[in-house]
Amino acid sequence: MDILNDEVSEHYLESREHERLMSPFGRLEFERSKDILVRNLFQPPARILDLGGGTGHYSFWLANLGYEVHLVDAMECHIEMAKRLMQACTLASISVGDARATSFGDESMDVVLMFGPLYHLTDKRDRQKALAEVMRVLKPGGKLFTVCISKFASLYDGYFRGFVEDEYFQSIVNQDLSDGQHRNPQNHPHYFTTTKFHEPKEFQAELTEAGFDDISLHGIEGFAWLLPDLEPRMNDAERPRLFDYLRTVESEPSVLGSSAHIMAIARKWLTPRIEEPSAGIATK
Repeated sequence: MDILNDEVSEHYLESREHERLMSPFGRLEFERSKDILVRNLFQPPARILDLGGGTGHYSFWLANLGYEVHLVDAMECHIEMAKRLMQACTLASISVGDARATSFGDESMDVVLMFGPLYHLTDKRDRQKALAEVMRVLKPGGKLFTVCISKFASLYDGYFRGFVEDEYFQSIVNQDLSDGQHRNPQNHPHYFTTTKFHEPKEFQAELTEAGFDDISLHGIEGFAWLLPDLEPRMNDAERPRLFDYLRTVESEPSVLGSSAHIMAIARKWLTPRIEEPSAGIATK
């Protein structure tokens, strides 16, 4: 199986994925994702598989909190950068791999993070394979944290950034709103790449179909990614109030689709259910 198609591979070779989470919009995604994680993760030293973890932003953060972290990504260039970054923090393992078939043992992980694979696997059968693989490697009672891109993201982004004036971009939005299959055949650098966008209910349904239980959805950026003054509101003085409001509405069904990214938290339950370890961690 090819891990990523040519368009997606080319996109990540040409883009600067490592720097993306350091931009104002990327920083909002990163900090809010961590905010959701710290409230829902098991206490360290739980075993975490960061599947599709890019250059390791989340892996290194979690390792510094005391977790045993295994990083896997489909792009060799991401893994090579992560290996260079390991001088400052050591991960338990790091490798190029496919979310649909990993080398980890059955019931070997307490937690799986899968923040990219489900939207780059545009065929539902491939997403089902990836979710089945997560189910295989998770321990009974283990948790999956996974992310989709909202079906409506390009519509909001198109008006916010002015892309909608481009007829080519309009055709992309129309396709997204029709079936969630985002395509950019001209490889415009600002219009992203081959992706599956989800409606919140569709996202939850795929997790339910895969056998996961206790599913909750959380808007990561919420309304904040569309704020024209986002950068100053991400500073130390303004951010606490913004994040308090984002937490308040993060699981409100009526606004979930307005967030660019939606995180699902799901449980692998087997009979009999195991007692849950204490959740929630203290950040350093």
